[in-house]
Amino acid sequence: QVQLVESGGGLVETGGSLTLSCAASGTIASITDMGWHRQAPGKQRELVAFISRGGFAAYEDSAKGRFTISRDNTKNMVYLQMNGLKPEDTAVYYCKARILPWEGGEWSDCWGQGTQVTVSS
Repeated sequence: QVQLVESGGGLVETGGSLTLSCAASGTIASITDMGWHRQAPGKQRELVAFISRGGFAAYEDSAKGRFTISRDNTKNMVYLQMNGLKPEDTAVYYCKARILPWEGGEWSDCWGQGTQVTVSS
């Protein structure tokens, strides 16, 4: 059983910063891609940032220049540093990871339960 647990969300003023963390635990042989998605009320879930095991990162346009994704492969963790936060960044942020539970097993996409980020104007 694999579990992803996010932390670091909260309430921040416009222009403020937050760092989200996500820890993967359980039966894990390997993790490839990791990423952060978000879902605002009444909107579809969208990809915010993605990082490969080797460190290649890509961002949704509104996140470029403000957010930084990173990971620690030794700890099975992924982070999202968010600077210059805006009210439109308000959403539930979800961690996602593509995980191989054991050698010879099947890769699967796993999601965390989400953490709320609220940016006040």
